[in-house]
Amino acid sequence: MPGALDLGLPARVPAPVPGDLPSRITIWEVGARDGLQNESAVVPVEVKLEFLDRLADAGLTTLEATSFVHPKWVPQLADAAELLAGLKKREGVRYPVLVPNERGLDRALAAGVEHIAIFGSATETFAGKNLNRTLDEQFAMFEPVVTRARAEGLDVRGYVSMCFGDPWEGPVAADQVVSVGKRLLDMGCSQLSLGDTIGVATTGQVDALLDGFIAAGTSLDALAVHFHDTYGQALANTVAALRRGVSTVDSSAGGLGGCPYAESATGNLATEDLVWALNGLGIETGADLGKLADTSAWMAQRLGRPSPSRVVQALRG
Repeated sequence: MPGALDLGLPARVPAPVPGDLPSRITIWEVGARDGLQNESAVVPVEVKLEFLDRLADAGLTTLEATSFVHPKWVPQLADAAELLAGLKKREGVRYPVLVPNERGLDRALAAGVEHIAIFGSATETFAGKNLNRTLDEQFAMFEPVVTRARAEGLDVRGYVSMCFGDPWEGPVAADQVVSVGKRLLDMGCSQLSLGDTIGVATTGQVDALLDGFIAAGTSLDALAVHFHDTYGQALANTVAALRRGVSTVDSSAGGLGGCPYAESATGNLATEDLVWALNGLGIETGADLGKLADTSAWMAQRLGRPSPSRVVQALRG
């Protein structure tokens, strides 16, 4: 559409930031790991490396690069060691990796990784299906990973999945999520990412969960949010979390990623959609929207399908 490009890249709104919103947020970009992990066709490592380099060039400073999960479970990420060996690291950019257990930590340490993440569950059923552990047993698996990683000087993030709803158990109580999250923080995780794994959360649920963490004495600086857009609520839920004081948001360039546990799940919150909205609120992200849209359009071509991001569609057709 004529003029769409100019309309899509306005100067940042000069209005003052409302008092209940942060002046700047950190985008935790998960496209290269969470976004690509469910792709059926293996993406060449050279494409992944260029993807990460383009994302860094677009101003993103936290790029979750890959995972050291066993290739049997996630064939797409079987090239984790090769990818990290070929990565052109940029000053000021973090490249965390997901590790499932001590064997994964061994591989991460051998690759010179400085930031790792572990992936826990807020529900009994998903802990069994995803980790082959009970809800309590998952902590016994994570404890030596976190302890060793911290002793080696690594930063450790904890993901908590199924924070709002579980496809087998239904709605998840906020106090159950808080209990799991507190155990991970007490174990040594520096940050929790609260995941709406099947994309069913509403803004009221977001408020209730953050209230629970506040009541338990958790600083909101230690929390991040990770929303899927199954019901089109990811951006609204993110803004609700920002209004409460959260300042780290997980997103995926181009909206890459899906959820195998929810029919019609449209994947992660698109980084471009997030940046468009926050630019309009005067919130700094450090991201160049034009370069992000170019990168996601480029990756969509390599995946052979349009980008699901509405902003990418509007800017790049």
